[in-house]
Order: sequence, then C-alpha cells, then structure tokens
Amino acid sequence: MDKIVAKKSLGQNFLKDEQVLQKIANSFETQENDLIIEVGPGKGALTKYLVLKEGDYLGYEIDTRMVDFLSKYTSKNKKIIYEDYLKQDLSNISSYQHIYVVANIPYYITTPIIEHTLHSLPVDGMTLLVQKEVAQRFSALPGSRDYGYFTVLLNHFFTIEYLFDVAPALFDPPPKVMSAVVKLVRKRDIKEVDIHSFQSFLKLMFSQKRKTLKNNLKGYDFQVISSILLKYGYSLQVRAEELSYNTILELYQKLVLKN
Repeated sequence: MDKIVAKKSLGQNFLKDEQVLQKIANSFETQENDLIIEVGPGKGALTKYLVLKEGDYLGYEIDTRMVDFLSKYTSKNKKIIYEDYLKQDLSNISSYQHIYVVANIPYYITTPIIEHTLHSLPVDGMTLLVQKEVAQRFSALPGSRDYGYFTVLLNHFFTIEYLFDVAPALFDPPPKVMSAVVKLVRKRDIKEVDIHSFQSFLKLMFSQKRKTLKNNLKGYDFQVISSILLKYGYSLQVRAEELSYNTILELYQKLVLKN
C-alpha cells in the first residue's frame, strides 16, 4: 500500500518531513466549535496531526487510491470526502465559529483553490504549502516584479505571513522547485467590496503590465483616475504594479462602487 506512485496529473508531491508537518499543523490554534478543512490530504501525513486538534475536520481528496491510508483518521466529526474540492458547494459550511484551510497545493491549481475558498467560505485563516515563487508573489511589495492583481486581492482580505522554505528533498517525489509555507490571517477590519467586481477590476488594471494604468482603464472616468493618482503622488504615466494597496482600493471605490 505504501508503494502508491504519485500522479503527475494531480501534481502530487507527498511531504514526508515530520518536523515540517508538525510546524504546519501548529501554525494555527483551534477550539471546539472550529473547523479545519484540508485540501488534498493524500496519504495522511499532515492529516494525522490535524485530527488531533480541537474542533471538526473535513478533508477533500480527489484520489480514491488514498482511502486505505485515510480511513483510520475518520470519526464522527472527522470526515473525508473523495471528490474534487473545486467542484464542491461550500455555502452550507457556516455553523462554525472559525474555519481554517490547510493545503499542500500543486502549482497549477494554487490560484483556483484560494479563489474557490475565498468566494465560498468565511475563512479565518489558511496555511498553504506552495511553490516558493508563488509564496513570494503573495507577499510582494509594490514596484516588485512579483506584485500583481492576486497580491492585491489577497492583501485586501488577509495579512500574509511568509513562514519558511521547504526543500525539494523533503518530498516524495522531490519537486523540481523550492516550496514555501505561507499563512493567511483574515483581517478584522476589511473594507466592503463586491469580490467578483473587485477581482475583475484588479485583473483589468494588471492585464497588460507594459501599459500605463490609464491605458488599461480606458473605459473609466479619466478625471477621477488622474485626481486619485495625483492625490497619492503618482504621475499619470504610472503602471498598476507601482501602486499601493490604498491607491488601488480608492480607484475601485470611486470608479466601480461610485462612492
């Protein structure tokens, strides 16, 4: 049973270092009325630590070969669903005081998994094992090459903590890139936005990086755009990746929400 081969099609790289697994499990505290959601528990390397924490546990595993590995961790309030997390209706998960998501995410579905969670759940925190390059993008600063629409989206809802790097040798099979663990903690005072229109606006702003902001936002009131840019000390030739979060948020509020 231990000889199950990782599927490239699922982006499987099984983390095997016990110290790192424990650090991930201990990156957040839970209480009796909380829920832990694990996306892609695999063979249960991290699951065995998560089910020991207070509260309920819910795992989503798309690979049914893992049933024999994971069945020993299930109980009345510790459940595993063998379906695609991205296709699940999570709207009925609401009767918990706090919800935390933990995942070792393949690079190619990192953004979809975070977006699905953000759109579907009142999640309080996420601890994610991702490609290092992706982790750097999450916590990038304005003006850096890694700063993009997804950086701004995440930073609107979460405080981003870059916890530590994870070397390829700590996985089976070893990935070709360095990985890192990031922790997303939901902010207490979040400015109200419509997440769908906010995300669309951000994508438009950052859609063509070589173009100036005014070119990417051609359909919007240029007078409003120019007044906000001048207010924050930017030239009219500025590009989206140079703008601070506060500037971007005000542009959205004035141009889309009209307030």
